[in-house]
Amino acid sequence: MTNNIQGKMTFEEKYINKIINGDCLTVMREMPDKCIDLVVTSPPYNLKNSTGNGMKDGRGGKWAGAALVNGYSHYDDNMPHEEYAEWQHNCLKEMFRLIKDDGAIFYNHKWRVQDGLLQDRQDIIRDLPVRQIIIWKRKGGINFNPGYFLPTYEVIYLIPKKNFKLAPKANAYGDVWEFKQEMKNEHPAPFPVALIDRIISSTTAQIILDPFMGSGTTAVVAMGHKRNYIGIELSPDYCEMAEKRIERNKKQSELIGLHPLTLFQDTE
Repeated sequence: MTNNIQGKMTFEEKYINKIINGDCLTVMREMPDKCIDLVVTSPPYNLKNSTGNGMKDGRGGKWAGAALVNGYSHYDDNMPHEEYAEWQHNCLKEMFRLIKDDGAIFYNHKWRVQDGLLQDRQDIIRDLPVRQIIIWKRKGGINFNPGYFLPTYEVIYLIPKKNFKLAPKANAYGDVWEFKQEMKNEHPAPFPVALIDRIISSTTAQIILDPFMGSGTTAVVAMGHKRNYIGIELSPDYCEMAEKRIERNKKQSELIGLHPLTLFQDTE
């Protein structure tokens, strides 16, 4: 299923329902304008460049024992902040170029205080038409750092083109969503299935891109809603993880006609 984009192929042959192992900026720059209905993604947060959480100096802090201490496969999550912000801004500009005039980006990130100043990601989302900020309230969690209250939320920026509309009745949802963190997953920072189900089911998008695909949650939820996905992932390890998960869910979907949120819960 992984595609290295060699030779002349149609857009569908190159990208649709494929996980592409490569750098997301490089891959997105090869894609044509306005070819995507929806982008759903959560990039690495540059946590190892963060002060206060113990990851930067190796103490572990509140992350002691967490998978993120060991880092991502093929990415160290430790850029100088200005370089990181520019990289993410460039990624968002490419995502915005790719979405159609009625498309949208749901961009998940995390606010934090760094050296006494709030990083609210304005340096990343600048010049982009943010319509709304959704709060993802994470259920559960353990705080090992006695100097901080337990962090319980992340933010999702809704960045649409001018003609984007939600699916019928989806506007009844509030702007604070409470979903448990994904625990049974080898990826250090996986999307919860329920969160992605809420986003995708709230749109009529048919082609959904996740340029930081990770363990494949966006793909399996898209499949459950009979939508098409495109995944980009730098790590070959995570590509393999996502492909195995997709194949496992294909087999389940042939046996059980359940709502995808139930169908795609991992039990391993």
